[in-house]
Amino acid sequence: MSKNKIQLRRVGIFSPKIKQPVTELLAEWFVPHGIEFLPIEDLASRKDDLDLVLSFGGDGTVLAALSLFPQCPVLAVNFGNVGFLTAGDREELTEMLQSVLDGKYIISERSVLECVHPHGTDYAVNEIVVRGATRLIAVELSINEQHIRRVRGDGVIVGTATGSTAYLLAAGSPIVMPELRCMIIAGLNEYDFRSRHLVVTGESQIRLEISPHTHEKEIYLSADGKEKVPLDIGDEVIIRESSRQAKLIFMEKNYFFHNLSSRLSWFSSGE
Repeated sequence: MSKNKIQLRRVGIFSPKIKQPVTELLAEWFVPHGIEFLPIEDLASRKDDLDLVLSFGGDGTVLAALSLFPQCPVLAVNFGNVGFLTAGDREELTEMLQSVLDGKYIISERSVLECVHPHGTDYAVNEIVVRGATRLIAVELSINEQHIRRVRGDGVIVGTATGSTAYLLAAGSPIVMPELRCMIIAGLNEYDFRSRHLVVTGESQIRLEISPHTHEKEIYLSADGKEKVPLDIGDEVIIRESSRQAKLIFMEKNYFFHNLSSRLSWFSSGE
């Protein structure tokens, strides 16, 4: 967790659905302070010259922004449905902009997974998923070159603490504070009641091998829900923590529990 104030000169605006009134509001806040802001269509040639990215959308938009602008802090405003990664809702936009200009915010530094597979390398803030299209697959799981077990089910998820409120949440994994350096390994709908999810250290290396016991013909890998990468029997996938970090901006240090309470409709103390 970092409290270093960002020297704002150029701010990128990332949103597929941003509307004119929002653009006008941003101009009112940034231009008088000599801060240049660039909408998404103007960012292609200047993505490495940004001090901050403003993301408008849901968690999917946030993940896309973190992928396109690695190492650049992202302030996410929730225009979606859930928004575990967002700092606030659209109604709070002016308050968040004032906090940014006043330097009253924190930067949450998150682990990013590096996934090496037969077709290249992908990165994920939330999770790497290996699964079949319609039938069960068998995946040999090894950690630090030690074979652990064979996972037989719909697939395998390897996620970060950040990802514990994403696909892993639906898979029944524990919710983990996002700054914790760890990886969570979960089988998807395993055909074995003895199966359990594993939490390993951030220094671990995970290897997934598509077992010959797999009869599914259509197997794929996906990083943070992006484009599917095809896999074949015998293919290996190596997953480790990347040297990259995802940087998300929030307004208060207890943002994580506030988001849990509001997004999951948990009751606060005394109610």
